[in-house]
Amino acid sequence: MTLRQKMTDAEIDAAIASDPDWAEFEPIDWSKAEVVVPPKKQAISIRLDQDLVDFFKAEGPGYQRRINAVLRSYVIKRKRA
Repeated sequence: MTLRQKMTDAEIDAAIASDPDWAEFEPIDWSKAEVVVPPKKQAISIRLDQDLVDFFKAEGPGYQRRINAVLRSYVIKRKRA
């Protein structure tokens, strides 16, 4: 099948059924899903050690988001204590 040909729903279902990576896939019930709006971000200036910045930047784009996730994890754990 070339990239220009469109697969039918039946062909897509058959391809999924024969894919070993989907062997343990279970349908997800989205009926109770809730939309979560992320909190508004605030731009700040912060001084961090260069090795910390280098570490997060080395992981690729999104380093600020990862730093935010680490800080959020810290706050959540401290609030539980």
